Amino acid sequence: MKIDVITAFGELIEQTLSHSIVGRAQKAGIIKLGTLSPRQFTTDKHKTIDDRPYGGGPGMLMKAEPLYQAINTLRKKSSYVVLTSPRGQVFSQELAKKLAKKRHLIIVCGHYEGIDARIYPEVDLEVSLGDYILTGGELAACVMIDTITRLQKGTFKKDDVTSSESFEGHLLEAPQYTRPEVWRGKRVPEVLLNGNHKEIEAWRHEQALLVTKQFRPDLLANAIEPKAAGRNKRNIRRK
Repeated sequence: MKIDVITAFGELIEQTLSHSIVGRAQKAGIIKLGTLSPRQFTTDKHKTIDDRPYGGGPGMLMKAEPLYQAINTLRKKSSYVVLTSPRGQVFSQELAKKLAKKRHLIIVCGHYEGIDARIYPEVDLEVSLGDYILTGGELAACVMIDTITRLQKGTFKKDDVTSSESFEGHLLEAPQYTRPEVWRGKRVPEVLLNGNHKEIEAWRHEQALLVTKQFRPDLLANAIEPKAAGRNKRNIRRK
């Protein structure tokens, strides 16, 4: 998968995503990550990419022409253009799965007070991380790329690693434990030690329901049985 990020701060993207799982995925060729600065498409000596908004108001807006040129320099038939924007669709695991199937993503990072509105028709989807404002879209782009990379085949040695994580089946993840078996007087639940995989799966699903009910009850309306996820998607409703 190819991911290009249009940003004036390419070093932020490159440095943030050069480590851990995403860094290894790049080295393995699972994803190819590139950055392109809109400053390359300016004509003045200061390489200006922002200007004051017409009609007045605080802050500066990103100019249309540098963004337009950057997008269309990268765009191919297989490209899908995403803009980080506070008015966009809220990013989620389900949206990440859809974006992970694209052959070529172009992520345009908004910055300053926003972008010239004439650029919006050049964009396929606007995405927001949530109801708050960031200085720029670079951190949002990093979050999306990290999530999308985890979904790529080959990122993990076992391709089913992500199937039991939070938000799969609209449930949060069950509690997890590692060695030692007893830590400061607190024991690992016995069911996890008995080797009965059916009992362990049932316990984890029950615990996932309880955790979701406590922390994110809004998810329960769409929760599904683990084994039903790939078949009939039978809903689980809990009061």
